[in-house]
Amino acid sequence: MTELSKGQSRRGARAAKRALRSAPLADEDRAVRPGMQGGNYNPLSSVDMDKINNAVMEALETIGLSQAIPSCIEAVTAAGGHYKNDRLFFPRSLVEDTIANCAKNIVLYGQDPKHDIEISEKKVYFGTAGAAVHIAEYDTNEYRESTLADLYNIARLVDKMDNIHYFQRPLVPRDVSDPLDMDFNTCYASVSGTTKHVGTSWVEPENFKRSLAMLHHIAGGEKQWRARPFVSMSNCFVVPPMRFAEDSCFCLEAAVHAGMPVLLLAAGQAGATSPAALAGAIVQEVAEVLAGLVWVNLMVPKHPAIFGTWPFVSDLRTGAMSGGSGEQAVLMAGCGQMGRYYELPTGIAAGMADAKFPDAQSGFEKAYTNTLAAHSGANLVYESAGMHASLLGCCYESYVIDNDMLGAINRTVRGIEVNDETLSLQAMRDVCIDGPSHYLGHEQTFGLMQKEYIYPEVADRTSPKEWAERGKPQLMVTARKRVDDILSTHYPSHISDDIDATIRTENNVVLPRESMKPEAS
Repeated sequence: MTELSKGQSRRGARAAKRALRSAPLADEDRAVRPGMQGGNYNPLSSVDMDKINNAVMEALETIGLSQAIPSCIEAVTAAGGHYKNDRLFFPRSLVEDTIANCAKNIVLYGQDPKHDIEISEKKVYFGTAGAAVHIAEYDTNEYRESTLADLYNIARLVDKMDNIHYFQRPLVPRDVSDPLDMDFNTCYASVSGTTKHVGTSWVEPENFKRSLAMLHHIAGGEKQWRARPFVSMSNCFVVPPMRFAEDSCFCLEAAVHAGMPVLLLAAGQAGATSPAALAGAIVQEVAEVLAGLVWVNLMVPKHPAIFGTWPFVSDLRTGAMSGGSGEQAVLMAGCGQMGRYYELPTGIAAGMADAKFPDAQSGFEKAYTNTLAAHSGANLVYESAGMHASLLGCCYESYVIDNDMLGAINRTVRGIEVNDETLSLQAMRDVCIDGPSHYLGHEQTFGLMQKEYIYPEVADRTSPKEWAERGKPQLMVTARKRVDDILSTHYPSHISDDIDATIRTENNVVLPRESMKPEAS
């Protein structure tokens, strides 16, 4: 072969590889996809989990929870519990019966069915969450107050992120002060910005009912909503340690009777509102969430409920939350493992960097907390992207950077498939005996380029020479360009103008309609 033909061959091979990479793949052929099977990281032994379970049952039977609302007391006592000195006690038999008979496999629906999340066994999904009050501004290196427009924009970003599978509201719009307007507009901006499943919260049942009417409009009616509820309620129904939260309990009741899935959240802070011992923190949060699960199933048996044990960690030198700590990582992974112990739909939190911006500290804090969470077997990893300053801030650029990170983590969850084909003996024969002594052009290599390997969107893998030739791009600059590209072009239009007009007629929608169309850019 002449040098010219060799060069043409190499160029042809490169062109073939580019064409292969640009060709669309079926979802089942992608290197990573929603719902990969986790569960390979086990910080707790089987004996440990048995001990924790026994402690949980004892806590519910002998310590109980205070401040239960009357309907909760009535339901639990009618089922065999008892109430004394403002504390509601849950017998072990009642808790175990609930665990045995509650919904184990549930679906969190998207407005677009392609985003439906099937929760079963150890399937893992990554999503957002949080209640940040600031936006970390890359351009100014400052924190500013978060707004409703930020919430809508981040929903639009997440709508385009393949490795962020659902959208729970990550911030509080500080420019909307009225609680009713804030709850309604938070829900409105979220469901308008993405067709993925949405999670949010409400402070009062009346606020929830206002949003529910909107969701019925979007779904096409109450019947259609109940068939495919595409919003779930994140509900902190307890105030640790071991107390019910009255207003949240009333909201929880409203959600259950309205057919909305619920995330049952217990979020104690180790050393402050839960025990400093990590095992004790798990015991308390598991007990609190199981109390809520019992009550939900007494209201509506098999209602879709997520086991949301979210114990946070304190820096015991100051008492401040430390979302990016190693203790936080192993604690949440332990909670994920307990969810698998009970075979419950399980959601935990990770990725809550203490770092203020996407920097080296942010990278290592998010990487190990998200990795351990994913490998624990938890089904839903909340707060996995975008968050900083221990949940006080979020950053636009982080969502696209973290999308790359989560894709790589999901690839580690997928692991290594071992079968006759992947053992590659025939490929070795082709290359070593009959071939060119390399695998670059082999049929197996071409076939696996997209199916076995995942490639980052904004992270840089070029050589130093290529990097210099491209102007030495920095990650944050590349991420900023990606954010600008999405926000200037991606305006979801899944809610029709007619339905939106009806919603606006009935409610105080703060987000201007003009800002939700391409011409506004």
